[in-house]
Amino acid sequence: MDDIHKMIKRHQTLTKLSTSFIYAVLVSIAMNFFWTPGHIYSSGVTGFAQLLMTVSQRYMSITISVAVGLFILNVPLLLLAWKQIGHQFAIFTFLSVFLASIMIKTLHPLVLTDDPLICAIFGGAVNGFGTGLALKNQISTGGLDILGIVIQRKTGKSIGTINISFNAFIIISAGFMYGWPYAFYSAIGLIVNAKVMDMTYTRQQRMEVMIITSVPKTVIGSVQNHMRRGITIVHHAEGAYNHKPKTVLLTVISRYEKPELDAALSESDPDAFAVAVDVDEVFGHFYETKPK
Repeated sequence: MDDIHKMIKRHQTLTKLSTSFIYAVLVSIAMNFFWTPGHIYSSGVTGFAQLLMTVSQRYMSITISVAVGLFILNVPLLLLAWKQIGHQFAIFTFLSVFLASIMIKTLHPLVLTDDPLICAIFGGAVNGFGTGLALKNQISTGGLDILGIVIQRKTGKSIGTINISFNAFIIISAGFMYGWPYAFYSAIGLIVNAKVMDMTYTRQQRMEVMIITSVPKTVIGSVQNHMRRGITIVHHAEGAYNHKPKTVLLTVISRYEKPELDAALSESDPDAFAVAVDVDEVFGHFYETKPK
């Protein structure tokens, strides 16, 4: 059993390492192939690093590159993650930020187009996929992610307002630095980035599932073996066609867990009838794995 746990842990570590590298490549492609040629600003700390480079180019004797700025701005946040969230989480976040900085610095820019609309859309899509992939594998990409986790743990509130305010500042800065049309293009890029990230990172998307079955105990045991989810049992249901007794099971899962639910139902009751619908908000206790 210990050998199996070690093998699983090794596999998870290798997955996180490879995902960190893939994220670094994708964010460097977004930066060097699209955002920089199109004068488009990204969101969060990456966008602030771009702003820092622009300001240093225009008003300072030295230029602070995006790669250097991204790493420097993340250092205090990485220290915060080490103290407040977890050592393993901080190490993989440091690795992602470090690799991203290296790749942005070393990957030679290839100007495919300088059309700001195309650069905003494709830069946002590439970065959104990379960020979503990292989050899906429980890796933070640094920046406001860390602040969001800390604030949520301390207060129970999300970082939504801070995120919106910070990104609004970035967009307004793009307008002052490159002209107001570029502010709107940057806003489009942020929207595309967020949409693609949501499509890739499905862990935060929740679904209400209703299962109608004749063998509730078997189904409940199988589902709870596959995932950590509470289930509400509604007894004395009846099928309208053959009037056989049924039991209705209600639960809420993340979209990320749907393959596990499918496997649980397949092995416990292939004849079960299930319906899943997206939910906007869940009140009460909903278990979510915490980064370590």
